[in-house]
Amino acid sequence: MSALTGVGVSPGVGLGPAYVLAYRAPVPEPGSRHDGDAAAELAVAVRALERVATDLEERGARAGGEAAGILEAQAMMARDPGLAAGVAELIEAGTAAARAVHEAFGRYREVLAAAGGYLAARVADLDDVRDRAVAVIEGRPVPELPTGDGEPYVLVARDLAPADTALLSRDVVAAFVTEQGGPTSHTAILARAMGVPAVVACPGAASIPSGTPTLVDGTSGLVRTVPSGEDVLAARDADAARQAALSAVTGPGATADGYAVPLLANVGGPHDVAAALEHGAEGIGLYRTEFLFLDRAEAPSAAEQEAAYLEVLDAFPGGRVIVRALDAGADKPLAFLPPGEHEPNPALGERGVRLLRAHPEVLAAQLTALAAAAARSAGALRVMAPMVATAEEAAWFAAACDAAGLPAAGVMIEVPSAALRASDLAAHAGFLSVGTNDLTQYALAADRQLGALTGLQDAWQPAVLDLVALAAQGAAEHGRPCGVCGEAAADPALACVLVGLGATSLSMSAPALPAVRAALSRHTREQCVLAAGSARAATGPEDARAAARSHLPGLADLAL
Repeated sequence: MSALTGVGVSPGVGLGPAYVLAYRAPVPEPGSRHDGDAAAELAVAVRALERVATDLEERGARAGGEAAGILEAQAMMARDPGLAAGVAELIEAGTAAARAVHEAFGRYREVLAAAGGYLAARVADLDDVRDRAVAVIEGRPVPELPTGDGEPYVLVARDLAPADTALLSRDVVAAFVTEQGGPTSHTAILARAMGVPAVVACPGAASIPSGTPTLVDGTSGLVRTVPSGEDVLAARDADAARQAALSAVTGPGATADGYAVPLLANVGGPHDVAAALEHGAEGIGLYRTEFLFLDRAEAPSAAEQEAAYLEVLDAFPGGRVIVRALDAGADKPLAFLPPGEHEPNPALGERGVRLLRAHPEVLAAQLTALAAAAARSAGALRVMAPMVATAEEAAWFAAACDAAGLPAAGVMIEVPSAALRASDLAAHAGFLSVGTNDLTQYALAADRQLGALTGLQDAWQPAVLDLVALAAQGAAEHGRPCGVCGEAAADPALACVLVGLGATSLSMSAPALPAVRAALSRHTREQCVLAAGSARAATGPEDARAAARSHLPGLADLAL
């Protein structure tokens, strides 16, 4: 038996033979030329790209949930006008269709990789679209993962494209293990949504021989090959005990001494509501609306928007539904808006509230649709702005919401300046919501999709905890609530710490709700406060985690 260690990003235990995804798409021959009919050759390339886009959309529609939004965004890459223009230019110069697609995507790939941040994180998705289009042109099938009735397998790869995994289920795949990726990578997000154990950033994983019996613990991050019967039994017993303990805790979120902590779900649209209800969400803490706007030549109509908002609101009568205003820009460009100036670092450019200010008509239309939906529903609608950095931006957004008849306007705390001056923002906003994914990325200057920087992406970093505490304190000075809607809230131990830091609600992917509910129920608010203080006094994330857990003995009882 040998053991590898990575980052556990989706809890549970999976056992099965390793299926190592080692396929590398052939590269079209350099210098390959077409027969001189550029128009016909371009038609071949255009049809291939459209076929890939349609296939990705169909996969997303069948998968639903988080996968739908991710694959819709990937389909948009296949239809990107800039990429199409690059392909056409090369074909016009005589390059064969397959080679033209490969080279055009390669140029764009270099731009994305050099940009860093959000855009660099999309390189793997871009490569997948390129390879699928080239395969269509050359008449080659793209290898598909087994989906039959055999024994569930452990899928192992350097990294996984969303299209590879979107249609899998727990019945087919026992666990995911990747060498690359981080806690907020597409693999991690989809694994949590599917309820499949997953370990990412696991060096050496792709060297596991196919067929090797492999045991994956998505809680601890441990991957064992050829495990003993005792190892398997111990892992399964611990997981069964954890599941039983989690199932025993029901009802609204609260600490052991009765301090209420509403537990909410993060969703990408109506298709995620069923999972939120199934896992006991008390409302929606983050409704990502950008998936309504991406991959389309025209903005969604008022009726379409209103219907999408109303469906989610009606699912939680009397419960809060917090909608994030359109968060576009950077890795989420809008085809129906004129392109802005070139941004050498798009992650620090015109995105979020900055883009909304540049195109106020887009925000006005969205707020009007939200107000119309709220008027028809018993759900308690709240709206918040993404990527707010200054009090002036918070005041502008609050005024826009008020003009639309939406007084409950909040702002997200995703950049350090917002956390440091949270009191100034809270003077204008009705509530604050901490997005820990971006807050961690910007505070530590560490791309959240880059596996090599996993240690810096950790929300247990004491500097990040300090920023969350400042945000909660600033909100409290004005009597405003301050929730957390980043993936940090899905970590049961960290959820207790966040409550100790002053978070008034927690929102996460739906499958994480039971574990967080159970963890809170085993500890008093005072224990959470002590855990938070000890974590902030530490000098690194591992020390912070250990210090916090020393005040949270109930986690061991839950096998968390």
